Amino acid sequence: MLKILRYLKATEWFLIGISLIFIVTQVWLDLKLPEYMFEITEIVTTSGAMSDIWLTGGYMILCALGSLVAAIVVGYFASRIGASFSQRIRSLLFNKVESFSMEEINRFSTSSLITRSTNDITQVQMLIVIALQIVVKAPIMAVWAVIKIAGKGFEWSIATGVAVLVVLVLVAILMAFVIPKFKKMQILTDDVTRVTRENLTGLRVVRAYNAEDYQETKFEATNKALTDTQMFTNRAMAMLLPVLMAMLNGLSLAIYWIGAYLIDAAQMMDKSTVFADMVIFSNYAMQVIMAFMLMVIIFIMLPRASVSAQRINEVLDTEPSIVDGKETDGKPDVKGEITFNNVSFKYPDAAGYVLENVSFTAKQGETVAFIGSTGSGKSTLVNLIPRFFDVTEGEVFVDGINVKNYKLEALYNKIGYVPQKAVLFTGTVASNVAYGDNGGDNFTVDEVKQAVQIAQGADFVEKMENGYEASISQGGTNVSGGQKQRIAIARAVCRKPEIYIFDDSFSALDYKTDRILRRKLKQETAGVTNIIVAQRIGTIMDADQIIVLDEGKIVGKGTHKELLRDCAVYKEIAMSQLSEEELNDE
Repeated sequence: MLKILRYLKATEWFLIGISLIFIVTQVWLDLKLPEYMFEITEIVTTSGAMSDIWLTGGYMILCALGSLVAAIVVGYFASRIGASFSQRIRSLLFNKVESFSMEEINRFSTSSLITRSTNDITQVQMLIVIALQIVVKAPIMAVWAVIKIAGKGFEWSIATGVAVLVVLVLVAILMAFVIPKFKKMQILTDDVTRVTRENLTGLRVVRAYNAEDYQETKFEATNKALTDTQMFTNRAMAMLLPVLMAMLNGLSLAIYWIGAYLIDAAQMMDKSTVFADMVIFSNYAMQVIMAFMLMVIIFIMLPRASVSAQRINEVLDTEPSIVDGKETDGKPDVKGEITFNNVSFKYPDAAGYVLENVSFTAKQGETVAFIGSTGSGKSTLVNLIPRFFDVTEGEVFVDGINVKNYKLEALYNKIGYVPQKAVLFTGTVASNVAYGDNGGDNFTVDEVKQAVQIAQGADFVEKMENGYEASISQGGTNVSGGQKQRIAIARAVCRKPEIYIFDDSFSALDYKTDRILRRKLKQETAGVTNIIVAQRIGTIMDADQIIVLDEGKIVGKGTHKELLRDCAVYKEIAMSQLSEEELNDE
C-alpha cells in the first residue's frame, strides 16, 4: 500500500502536512473537553458560583466549534488529495496500458485491466480520504488520552487496558480470516466484469442461439461467488461494531462500578475528588476506545485497498516487452520495402511455433498477398510488421531497418493498418476517418472525403443524416459490416502511408465492390506497398507476389498462374472457390 503513495505530488504532501496541523489541533481541542468537565464537576461539588459554570461551559462550546472547523478543513484537504491522486493514477494506468504489447494485454486480460482502472482505484481513493482523517488522529488521541489519565487510578487503568486488549485481539483474528477473502473478492470482480463484457459484446449471438438462459446461469454463478465472498467479509466486519459498542458501554460500567467502591472507601473530604477523577477518567477512557474504533474503520478498509494497490502496482511496474528503438526513418535509398529474414514466431508460453523460417521481400509499389488455411499464421505474420508482437527468431526489416530499432511512433507512421475486425470509435464518420495523426499532420475535410471515395464509401456516407458528420456509435454498431470495413479502409488511406496492411479487410465486401476498391487503390496509391491477407482467391489473383502458408511455413511463392501450376495447396484452395472454367479463363 505504501508503495503506491510514491505517486503523490509535492503539493499533495504539503496539504497532508497542513492537515496534520489541523488534526493535532482537533485532538487537542477534543481532549480539553474532559478537563472543562472536571472543572464544572469540582465547581458543582464545592458549591461554586453559577457564573463560573457558564464561563467554563462557554470554553467547552468554543472547543467543540474549533474541533468542528478543524475536522471540516481536514475533510476538505483529504477529499482534494484523494481526488487528484486517483485522477493521476487513472491517467498513469491508462498510459501504461497503451504502451503494452498484446503479450501484456493478454497476460492481465481486458476485464482485469478495466477493474483495476475503476474499482481498484476507487478503493485506494476511499482509503486515502478516510485514512488522512483517522490514521494520524486515532494514535495521537489514544496516546494523549492515556497520558492524561496516567496516575488517576490503577484500577481504572487495568479495566481500560483489558478493554483495549480485547479489541486488538478481536481485530487481529478477524483480519486473519478476512484478508484472503478480500484478495479473492477482487479476482471475482474481474470475473463479473469479464462475463458482463462477453455478454454485451456477443449479444447478437446470444439471442440468435437462444442462449439467454445459459448466459444468465453463467452470470449468476459468477455473481453468487462474488456475493458469497462479500457476505462473508461483511458479516465478519459487522461483528466489530457491536463488540466495540459493548466494550465501550462495558468499560463505562466498569469505571463507574470501580468508582463507586473507591468513593465509598474514601474519606469524606476526598470523596468529591475521587468522583471528579472518575468523571474525567471515564471521558478519557471513552476517547481511548473511540480512537481504537476509528482505527478499526481503517482495519476494515485497509485489506481490500491494499489488494487493490497491489494490483495497480502490478500494472504500473510491468515493463512493456516491446520498447522504442532510436531510428526515426529508414535508409535513404529504400522506401516502402518489407523484408522477412528467416522469421520464426511462437506466442508466449506456447509449445509450438506459429511461423517457421519465413523469408520474403515486398518491394516498393508491389502488392504481396498471403493465403492459406485457417490457422496457417497469416494474420500473425502481418502483425509482426508493426511490432504488435516481436519475432522469436529472425528479423523483420522496414525500409532496410530492423523494426526493433525504430521508434514505435515512426514505425506506425509508415503503415496504414486495417485489422481483420474493423474497429470504429464513438464519434462521427469524419472523426473515424481522420483518426490519429501521421507525423503530426491534421487531415482536412477534402482529404477525408477523398479517402472515403477511394474506399468506395461515399455512396452510403453521403446518404447518412449529416453526411460525413453522421454519428457513429460505440463499436460502429449503427453501420453494417461492409460499411464498417470501408470506413476502416478509408482511415488507412487518409494517412497516405508507405505501406498498407490489409488483414482480411475485404471479406465483408461483395465481389464487385472488392474489385472496384482494389483497382481504385492501385490507381490512387501508386508506389505504395500493399500487404494483403485474404481468404478469397478473387481478392489476390492480381497481386505481384502471392505467398501460400500452410501450418506456419511457406509452401508456395509466385504469381497466380505460377502457383496454379506449381503449388498443390494453392490449387486446392483455388478449386474450392472457383470452377475449372473460371480458373482456365483466369
